[in-house]
Amino acid sequence: MIDLNRAATFVRVVETGGFTRAAVALGLPPSSVSRSIARLEADLGITLLERTTRKVALTDGGRAFFERARDALAGLAEASSLAADASVAARGEVRIAVPIEVGATTGPVFAAFLRAEPGIWVEVTFTQRGAELVGDAVDLAIAIGPLPDSSLRSRRLGTITNRLYAAPSYVASHGQPRTFAELARHPAIVMRASGGVGRFVLTGPRGAERIDVRARLVGDSQQFVTDAAIAGLGVALLPVTIGERGVRDGALVAILPRFSTELTLHLLSSAGRHIPRRVALLREHLTAELVHRCTNHG
Repeated sequence: MIDLNRAATFVRVVETGGFTRAAVALGLPPSSVSRSIARLEADLGITLLERTTRKVALTDGGRAFFERARDALAGLAEASSLAADASVAARGEVRIAVPIEVGATTGPVFAAFLRAEPGIWVEVTFTQRGAELVGDAVDLAIAIGPLPDSSLRSRRLGTITNRLYAAPSYVASHGQPRTFAELARHPAIVMRASGGVGRFVLTGPRGAERIDVRARLVGDSQQFVTDAAIAGLGVALLPVTIGERGVRDGALVAILPRFSTELTLHLLSSAGRHIPRRVALLREHLTAELVHRCTNHG
């Protein structure tokens, strides 16, 4: 059995960058910290740290142990906190960063959470830079695509599928593109463009394809793009949860339905430190709800 106190001391040494700093943080003599690490290495039968006169460096085995020990200790701290105040209603603010591409699909998820937790309020920031903000500006972040190397805790939520849609009025006046190449002749509603030119990158029968389109209207809001598509201003790339609802309501029609793109979603939170119960509750709610939505609608 691994001594948890020794494991916690080792994690603090790595996080602070040395025995002396860890000793100050823990309120212990440096000699006690050094002995704790030595005994942990003896228990494991491996060398965790390479020591020099100026710094300590992780061995390969030390790095593997650190990553798992840090997450395990954080989980224990969180479990202890949740157990201690489980009978007390959670209160306070939770800040979360959400990409604009998925913002319009998360409103009902937040609404369900707030109804269940009346003592919590949520502040949502729509940005692509969520991974950079966790721990300082926000408590949680939903991120799209490959994750940069970081110390953040990540949970994969699944994928959201996007397809092309336009209003029936648009199709009636402009016709419906029959090939991927024909999209270049149709005005598009996009979230990002440069010099009036946007780009669709989609996967179809021949694999991944990309095409530059005329950005008739640009707006960094999913709801704005959806409303503009329903108004008949052009072709838009929308999450299928939104697009297919529009199709059922008669407000939209699918364009080139064999072409789509998938966004992989991750939920990010700080690792290696206590997470307040209100944040943990929202994290668990988002994980359950968004995994369900991605699985059933992605």
